[in-house]
Amino acid sequence: MSIKFSNCALEWHSLISRIVSTQQLFSLPTMSIFRCILPTIAKGRGWRGFATGFPSDTIAELNKEMESIFGESPSSSPLGSSPPQQPVQPTAAPREAQPGLTHVDRSGQAKMVDVSPKLDSERVAIASCRVLLGEKAFNLVASNQIAKGDVLTVAKIAGITGAKQTSHLIPLCHNINLSHVRVDLTLNEDDSSVVIEGEATTIGKTGVEMEAMTAVAIAGLTVYDMCKAASKDISITDICLQHKSGGKSGRWSRN
Repeated sequence: MSIKFSNCALEWHSLISRIVSTQQLFSLPTMSIFRCILPTIAKGRGWRGFATGFPSDTIAELNKEMESIFGESPSSSPLGSSPPQQPVQPTAAPREAQPGLTHVDRSGQAKMVDVSPKLDSERVAIASCRVLLGEKAFNLVASNQIAKGDVLTVAKIAGITGAKQTSHLIPLCHNINLSHVRVDLTLNEDDSSVVIEGEATTIGKTGVEMEAMTAVAIAGLTVYDMCKAASKDISITDICLQHKSGGKSGRWSRN
């Protein structure tokens, strides 16, 4: 390849030739060559922003000749500083599969889940809640002096009945053939409360979590109804699932 240099570029050509002939060149990237050459020329003759020795049109000509050999030099610095690095955009981590809402279709409308493809398995769910009675109502319940009768026994029966009526109360729940329902109510003197635990069991295609929670919720409401004449400060709290087993998701426990 033959390159014609202008008279003003002879000094450039001589200096470049000496650098190219050295073994060090092969370990230098193009921009490093500019760093070696330009300060040397600038010291003697001036370069862009330095004291001028060459006319501006000559400088432009030299620039073109240099770029024809080494490629375009960075415009940010007369001494050939490397162009600023573009910030590396972090690669978004792939989203983990998020469980969707099974009772909503693609258009956002409510739907009942089709469980016909599922296999039958034993399914158990345990739920609990707490009814805070206050000291006065608690003492009346503990001594069985509530005017409406035996609070704990009536609430127990109400909870079992509620579990069996879950599909009538919760619109999109399946009508499940329950194998067993257990509801236990325990008086807790420490905070004057009734602790309620409910368990539902079935062998079927869908779980019984809602049945267990409905059982304790209805039992708690029954306690409230029977004791409200003694106190208006009663509250039902902490209705939650404690344990479930069976089905695709397997076993789960809160504690």
